[in-house]
Amino acid sequence: MTDILGRVRDAFRTDQRADPDRLVERLHAINRFLHTVDGHLPDERLVAAHTLVERAGTRLALSLNHTVVALAGATGSGKSSLFNSLARFEMSPVGVRRPTTGVTHACVWGPLDGATRLLDWVGVLPRHRFVRESALDGADEAALHGLVLLDLPDFDSVEWSHRTEVDRLLGLVDLVVWVVDPQKYADRVLHRGYLRELHRHRDVTVVLLNQADRLQPDELPRVLADLRRLVDADQLSGVPVLATSALSDTGTAPLRSVLEQAVAERQAALRRLSGDVDTVVEGLADLVGTDRADGDVDRPTIRRLIDALAGAAGVPAVAEATEQAYRHRAVAATGWPLARGLRRLRPDPLRRLHLGDGVDGDPAPLPASAGLGIQRPPLAATSVPEPTAAQRSAVGLALRAVADRAGTTLPAPWSAAVATAARSRLADLPDALDRAVAGTDLGVERRPVWWRVVNAVQWLVTVAATVGLGWLILGYAVRALGLPELDYPMVGVVPLPTVLLLGGLLLGALLSLLAKPVIRWAARRARWRAEGRMHDAVAEAARGYVVAPVREVLRAYAEARSALAVAAKSR
Repeated sequence: MTDILGRVRDAFRTDQRADPDRLVERLHAINRFLHTVDGHLPDERLVAAHTLVERAGTRLALSLNHTVVALAGATGSGKSSLFNSLARFEMSPVGVRRPTTGVTHACVWGPLDGATRLLDWVGVLPRHRFVRESALDGADEAALHGLVLLDLPDFDSVEWSHRTEVDRLLGLVDLVVWVVDPQKYADRVLHRGYLRELHRHRDVTVVLLNQADRLQPDELPRVLADLRRLVDADQLSGVPVLATSALSDTGTAPLRSVLEQAVAERQAALRRLSGDVDTVVEGLADLVGTDRADGDVDRPTIRRLIDALAGAAGVPAVAEATEQAYRHRAVAATGWPLARGLRRLRPDPLRRLHLGDGVDGDPAPLPASAGLGIQRPPLAATSVPEPTAAQRSAVGLALRAVADRAGTTLPAPWSAAVATAARSRLADLPDALDRAVAGTDLGVERRPVWWRVVNAVQWLVTVAATVGLGWLILGYAVRALGLPELDYPMVGVVPLPTVLLLGGLLLGALLSLLAKPVIRWAARRARWRAEGRMHDAVAEAARGYVVAPVREVLRAYAEARSALAVAAKSR
């Protein structure tokens, strides 16, 4: 007997103790992963992780001084007989009716402090709970104090509710003892539906070949060896495979030894949760990939996006209107004063686009800030032409290029998240672009100094021509009235009034001609300057409405990958 129990303890011993601090760290990492990926990944892929965080938090908050062990098995495997034999009371019904066990029964060894809340959480009804404590036992049951033993319904029950209850409880208990009988130990439902899914929980799994008393002495080793082979094929190598019988204390000794060791170590709950974390991490691994992704939106791609958005926002049209408006206002400010009235009859090109409300030569200033995050008075909508089909297509291609460049190295769910993020604020983008263009200081409302100088000279020569004309008219009037003729001062052989009149007219016309190339050059500079400023404003909108959401997904991916890496380190 001593040799048998020693082999049991060796088979159930693990090399490493579960570190509760490390387990909590891993659970925090999974919780951080869930918060990071919220809104980026499909919810159905995260159900298991959410369930684990909630379940693990509750289990750790409950009594860690109790070990919850479940006896699971098929109909007729004898698990209820084992349950009663260990408790030495008839607590769970035993019979030939199928299914025999319809509800879960629980037996608690030792004080109930902490076990009641634990059983409430597990969901065992109070009328199906028993306490294994008697003054007659003395210290016989002391080794099992802290054990909460559950007798589960049959997993192959014809009652669907029984099978659902088994599946629910298997996700909550700390240690599972699978009870099989010599006739059905190779049951396909058991191995494919349950054992093969528990390879991450080998530290908290035991397989019992019950009813070993029905086998001949020479048959038992062969059946155990075949069961061992099947269990190993289920990736559960190292899991204890023991023979038991409910007919005697000797027959239940291997199971009792397993339970005593589990209770003494108080590691089953931690190992179970650690295995759950391993399972969840394995299920999430494909969401972050195996290699570190370095996706980002590079400058050429951003530049193409800005150019496409600038075209759709009408930046070229506004830049051309800015050049025309500069020429219009410059000519109005530097041209011959007597001809400026005709210039005023032509509308200002920027006013046609609702980008300027001032009068010719002195336009009202536009808001100087193009920053989308700065509070400022609302701007009226512009009359910039609607984007053409080609421009809209260019924007679509640029958005796709941003998503492709940023998400090309990411796992499929994240690539989809990047593509969604790139278009997440597409509906707000037209208004943002309109505000960016309307809020840009085009630089045409200021009157350059040289305009003032030329204007002053124009008025000076105009006054001179006017004085000369008036002087000549006065001379003609004097002669017509028969009065003595006026003596005109002479400039060479030409009278001064004539010099003033003709000189003023010629100098005014010459000054206008000389100013035209300067105006054209300055207008082109004004166009380039306004186009650059509008590009900057459009770039800010592009970064805020397209690039920033994409980079937020990339940041979330990096954080999620880091969190899952922490959760994956079980040691």
